[in-house]
Order: sequence, then structure tokens, then C-alpha cells
Amino acid sequence: MDLDLFAFLKNLDSIRVQKSAVAYLTTMAIRLYYIHKVLKPAGSFYLHCDSSMSHYLKLVCDLVFGESNFRNEIIWKRTFNSGSSKASANKYPANSDTILFYSKSSTYTFHRLYRPYAIGALKRYDKEDEKGRFMWVPLKTVSKKRLQALRESGEIRDEPGLKYPRYKKYFDADKGALVDNLWTDIEQMATRGVGERLGYPTQKPEALLERIISTSSNKGDLVADFFCGCGTTIAVAEHLDRHWIGVDISHLAIKLIAKRLTDSYRGNKNKLKEIHQSLEVDGLPRDIGSARELAEKTVDGRFNFQDWIIEVMLAGVANAKKTADGGWDGYLTFSFDGKTKEVILIEVKSGHDVSVKKLREFIHVVDNRKAAIGVFVCFGEDVTKPMLHEAKNEGYYNKDMWQDRFDKIQIITVEDLLNGEGVKFPLPASGTFKDAPKKLTEKKTQEVITFEESVKEESPLEDLKRRRAKLVNIFEKARKRRSR
Repeated sequence: MDLDLFAFLKNLDSIRVQKSAVAYLTTMAIRLYYIHKVLKPAGSFYLHCDSSMSHYLKLVCDLVFGESNFRNEIIWKRTFNSGSSKASANKYPANSDTILFYSKSSTYTFHRLYRPYAIGALKRYDKEDEKGRFMWVPLKTVSKKRLQALRESGEIRDEPGLKYPRYKKYFDADKGALVDNLWTDIEQMATRGVGERLGYPTQKPEALLERIISTSSNKGDLVADFFCGCGTTIAVAEHLDRHWIGVDISHLAIKLIAKRLTDSYRGNKNKLKEIHQSLEVDGLPRDIGSARELAEKTVDGRFNFQDWIIEVMLAGVANAKKTADGGWDGYLTFSFDGKTKEVILIEVKSGHDVSVKKLREFIHVVDNRKAAIGVFVCFGEDVTKPMLHEAKNEGYYNKDMWQDRFDKIQIITVEDLLNGEGVKFPLPASGTFKDAPKKLTEKKTQEVITFEESVKEESPLEDLKRRRAKLVNIFEKARKRRSR
């Protein structure tokens, strides 16, 4: 299987297929190979994609899972909006996505689901007897015992010229219409009420994951999402009493998932205690030693270290434009009156990159950007008296408005962050990311407040694109090494 997969990708690379597409498919193929490897024999796999890649991914999945284990191509009508005139010019609007459904073997968990009948379908039950409303339908397969019982009860009839006899299908005894592979009854995020939205660009509706998880698993089963984003799969799996594993390359995604789980059960102390005790996050520093290792010893360690500090420890947004100096690494926003947005710029340094000169350069950036507060993060041993003096000379943020004073430039150590300390600023009416709904069904506004003007281009979406491109590049290099 792995040799066929390698040959397929190698041949793609030799024909007129965009190199970026081959790199993406190589990335996906490696992940799908290992997903299949750890999947239990009774397990199922669902892959969501759009029309630009679905045909390639179908071939990859056939090679990984086997053509005989392909179950369905599900078409999800994700929106009823035709989009802009440019998007629909000279073609049909693209309002649907594809979900490929595979199983590990021929014996797998699958629960049939039913949806309520549409008005038109109800009209077909146009007969009625003492048992209720019914309609005559063809009886194609039935046991001899069942056939005899239907004849004795008068619920079957033979008609000349018809291949199959007809039997009474009662409405009241029926569960509804069987859910097929055309899903038009799950609304997109924009129309499902604002309470479910977290501001994450690829977020899926909870109802979509509820259907998939309910169909292909039982309570207590393990659900894994290896591209978990903001954690819709994780939240739904928790709600449906499944065990779960979530994986994502983005620190921001992991932070959002942990926050989403705890926010969803505010007020339920027992559930919150259970989540805190069972929640494990791998791949992130837990102490000062592992933080130093991330900063100094890993590949591209400095930028990974920055992302961890900004996205996980400070719950901010990382700057997609990585620069060696003279800029800023991330930001937070707050609004103390619910109207005026204020920006907190963040700079993260480590090792020889920490100096009073670097702090002065950052202060200059804070002033030029007209940020409310600047936060300079480094290890405690790198902080010097001149740095503390320079920061103190910058005074306070709107010192006459508050009883407490908030330093304009704040030096925060990694040790402080690990001990639970953070940025000091006025208690906000809203922040960079708002809380998740208290319950999965509760309606409450969710949004991302972006840093307008100068950082509009540094959105979470672009940050995720950068990370994905970086991952694709890593796998592309691995593929080239293997092809040699």
C-alpha cells in the first residue's frame, strides 16, 4: 500500500499538477497513512474537503484504506448564499463541500439515522385504517414467515402486472426519512446563531459533527480529530460522552479548545473538575526547563517559542510576519468601555537577543503604533537593571483614569507566566477572544476583535495559512529526500 501511495505521488509530481497541490497531497497522504494504522478494525474515517482537492484525496484514501472500504461520498450543502458576483461569474455557485467516508474493514460501527419527514413526503401517506395513516409501497425482500404474517393481517396485496406485491407502510410506526448522502438540513455557521461561533476561520457546525459521531461511534468510544482547529469535534465528543484526542499544529487552536471546553461547563463544578483532571496537553512546555529547551534547542525554536508565549500563555494573536527585530511578535486587544479598542503589543526575546537596546527598539514600535501598552517577555535571568529603568521611564497607561496604575511598558518573565501572572491592564469589557457559550446550545455572541489598520493583515486566518505552508514545506523536503 505504501509503495503504491509513493508511486502515485511521484507520478503526480512528474505531470502538470501544481507543486503546491502535490506538496499538500504528500502532507495529507502521510497523515492518512498513520491515521489508518492506528484506527481500530471497527473504526470509521471521515475527511472533509472541497471540490478543488476532493478527487485527488479520494484516490489517496482508496490507496490507504482500500477501494472496498469506501462507503460514501457525502455532499454537504454548507450555504445557500451564492456569494459575490465575482465568485459566481460564468459558473454555478459553489455552495457544497464533500465528506469522504471510509471504514477500516467490512465490519464497522454504523447507526442508521432518520430525519423528520418533509411536508411533501407526509402527503404520500394518503390512506388510513384502524392502525393509522399508511401508503402502499413495493415489498422487495422479506422472509417467508413475515410474508405470511402480512397476508394474514391484510397488510399486503398482489396487483396484476406488478413485479412486487404492495404492503402497508404506516406513518406512525416509521422513524422518519432515512438520512442519505445528501445533507441539506445542517445550516452553515453564519445562520446557526452567533452563540456557536468562536471566530475561527474553518469552524464547522456542531450539528455536522453530532451526525458523524452519533452514526459511527458508541458512548465510551474514542474519537480522534487530527486537524482539530477550534475543537468542534472535541466539544461534541465530550457532549456525547465519547473519549477523544485532538491534534493541531497551532498553539492558538490548542488554547481555544481548552478554553472552549471549560467555558462550555461554567457553573458545573463537577464537570469542570473532571475536565481539568483528565485534560492532557502534549508538546507544550510545562516548566522553565522545557521552556528553555523550546527557545534554544528545537528547529526554528525562537519562533515556536514566541508562538507558545503569545498564543498559549498570553491568549493573544501571533504576528504572521516574523522579523528578526524592529517589529512586534503579537498583540492583545481590550475594550474597557465596550466601544473603544485598545491594543497591547507583545515582543518575545530569549538568550543573546535580550538587551536594553532591543527593549528601546520595541518601545519605539509601541509609540509609533500608538499602542496602549507594550509587553516585553524574556527569561528572568536576562532582565537587567537598565532594562527595568528604561521600562519605568515610559510611565503609565492613562494614569489619571484609574485607581490602579498600569505600566506603559511591562517586562514579564517566562517564570512569571508559568506562575500564572500575566499582562496588567484595565478590566476589559471585551478581549481578543471572547468566552465560548456556557452550553453547546446556548446563544451568545462570539467574535475575534482584530487590531485595526496596522495589523489588519495579521489575522488568525493568515497565521494559520503560514503555519500550514510551513508544514507543507517540511513534508515536501521529506518527500524529495525519499525520492532520491
